Amino acid sequence: MQRRCAFTIPLAAALSLAAGACSTPGAGRVQRTAWTVRTSEGFDALAFLGPLSGKPFYARYYESEIAAFKPRVPAAALDALASLHADADAAGGLLWPMLALIFSGGRDDTLDDLIAAIDSAERTLRPPFEASAYWDPADWRLFVDAGPRLKIVLSALRAARFAEFRSRQLTTLESRRDELLALLGRLDVITEQERLLGRALDPRIEVCLLWFCRPHGVKVQGQRFLAYVQTSDETMVLTAAHEILHPPFDMKGPVAQDCLRVLQQDRLLERILAEKSKDTGYNTLEGILDEDTAQALDQIIQERLGFGQPPRERWTTRDQGMHVLAAGLYGLLKTDRFDQTGGSIEAWMASAAASGRLAPHSLHAAAAAVLQRPVERLWVTPV
Repeated sequence: MQRRCAFTIPLAAALSLAAGACSTPGAGRVQRTAWTVRTSEGFDALAFLGPLSGKPFYARYYESEIAAFKPRVPAAALDALASLHADADAAGGLLWPMLALIFSGGRDDTLDDLIAAIDSAERTLRPPFEASAYWDPADWRLFVDAGPRLKIVLSALRAARFAEFRSRQLTTLESRRDELLALLGRLDVITEQERLLGRALDPRIEVCLLWFCRPHGVKVQGQRFLAYVQTSDETMVLTAAHEILHPPFDMKGPVAQDCLRVLQQDRLLERILAEKSKDTGYNTLEGILDEDTAQALDQIIQERLGFGQPPRERWTTRDQGMHVLAAGLYGLLKTDRFDQTGGSIEAWMASAAASGRLAPHSLHAAAAAVLQRPVERLWVTPV
């Protein structure tokens, strides 16, 4: 669930543009989006499991923090953490984002909350996870199997005074929270998302600011996401515009299955899955369908709000250029003027799967037009 965005104009200008964009069609509409911004010791502890592992993907961001804290953690806990990461890697997932997703069904204020939730997981964590759009029996089995080792790791963080260690960043976290509340209150992303999803959303969005989550932005249960505290204003706004779109439709439902049956025949997507870095996330075709549909839609929202990267630049540079499906979907949606008319993305995807528009000859041509390069160069194997 890695989310990274870059934007090109100041937020003040974006907000001014957004006020006009979000009011069309239907001038005078009351803003629907209600923002909450907070912090969480528990989620920060889960995020720290990335850097603490020593994996270069995370460690590059937190060298001084690792050097200061890792010596406090006993070898048995580090071994348990290494095995947890190995299991997540083998399953094609990312450890701490998966843990955050499941723990988000319970209390996350403190490390103690997380440790207590492990012991009561069937009663406190399983029901909300099972009721969410993210329920997956295999993920739950992995979580249950990880429980004893995870308790060892989190207990070691508590004994090593992680809360005290994190408190050095509390002033930054709290001041940033206040800044964002003042800024976000003017931006109505929910109205734009409802226009493209074709369904009503809860108007509430919660942003949870963390110190240790780089480079990820993570969507958890409900309309909530986790973000690095020093992420720019522009990126924070558009992370919200993206994250609430997950999942854009039921990834276990019949439309998703119809789409996957078509996409499974696409040798280019097969190559991308085989050759890209696993650390980017999205290591299954289902994960790519979810993510790239959301990216295609959030690109439209960015343009409606008046800011964001050009699509060619965005999908050429991000995540090794793997989001070819996003570029293709965006191109097809623009051709159909879906960005202007709105509608139900699920119904649009059903039609695209049935009519052959998701087949390689159509999808690749649309992506090539957006990315402005030949079809045979849509994916270049990373060195």
